[in-house]
Amino acid sequence: MIDYNLLIGIVGMLCILVAFVLDEFNKRFNQETYFYNVLNIIGAGFLLYYGLTLKGWPFVILNAIWVIAALVKLVKLVKIAGKR
Repeated sequence: MIDYNLLIGIVGMLCILVAFVLDEFNKRFNQETYFYNVLNIIGAGFLLYYGLTLKGWPFVILNAIWVIAALVKLVKLVKIAGKR
């Protein structure tokens, strides 16, 4: 039987790792791109959910802050793009 909570955790981890690796090795992909921030929002959101299911409070706090930071950055990027 599939453990959907674990699957959500794995997908979240992969999103964050893909964003990190692309940021490190691809000049066109960085913290100033929508895709980077969306991957971080999705990844941290999934990991936040996974942490809640495990009652892993340090993990929950870390990923809640990660989601908030990525959302704030994404909103700033959208506002900057709207002024152009």
